[in-house]
Amino acid sequence: MLKGKKIGFIGGGFMAESLIKGLVTSGSSDSDDISVTDIRKERLDHLEAAYKVRRRADNVELAGSLDILVLAVKPDDIPAVLDEVAGSVSKNLLLISIAAGVKISSIAKSFSGKIVRAMPNTCAEVGEAVTAISFNPAVGEDDAKLVDSFFSSVGRTITLRESLMDAVTAVSGSGPAYIYVVIESMIQAGVEGGLSFEDSRMLVLQTVKGSAELAIQTGEHPASLRERVTSPKGTTLAALHVLEKNNVRGAFLDAVEAALKRSKELG
Repeated sequence: MLKGKKIGFIGGGFMAESLIKGLVTSGSSDSDDISVTDIRKERLDHLEAAYKVRRRADNVELAGSLDILVLAVKPDDIPAVLDEVAGSVSKNLLLISIAAGVKISSIAKSFSGKIVRAMPNTCAEVGEAVTAISFNPAVGEDDAKLVDSFFSSVGRTITLRESLMDAVTAVSGSGPAYIYVVIESMIQAGVEGGLSFEDSRMLVLQTVKGSAELAIQTGEHPASLRERVTSPKGTTLAALHVLEKNNVRGAFLDAVEAALKRSKELG
């Protein structure tokens, strides 16, 4: 569906690279149809060498010949970028923003066409992202399918009303960082228990991966799966007692709430 579409990225950072990699390696798009700008020459050098994409001299040159434009810059930079390219884009352009917290209504102040707000996460690098997508009314059914195809190249997608995007940002956008804290802590605990770092790392990573896959395949509530592991007077119950005593569940709830609040502030 994306074949032949001209796609441009303003910003060549980590997430942009993950999306480019997904588009190219999945065969969803050809390298020649992807263009990039970035203020860092080393990023453009890297992207050009790694994925054979086209580098553009500036944002105006980039925006003038596109079907899809992806804004992959920091939230604070969105207004300036939009002001810069607004006069150069086609009226049929599909504009996708992956900037955290930036509302469609804010983008619409500078661009009156088809606007998509999306929140992928860093798992896009290995094709295991989940991307939440919202549209403005100008985005038609065919456009929506095109966007779904775009983000399906790096994982799964879900379409939600925009009012839920701050919650998405807090749960899945920032979510990998929470999981990495758990992984890091468990590896450290294994090392302190006498395991080598390599053995502890393997045990923890496979446990996390397997636990997620079990939850996906069974469809069971996490509480039910937790009860499977927890026998009366056993080791798991002893560990869970300590976690509950230290209000780990409450800390996670507070952390996600703080991320949600910050996402709203960014908009």
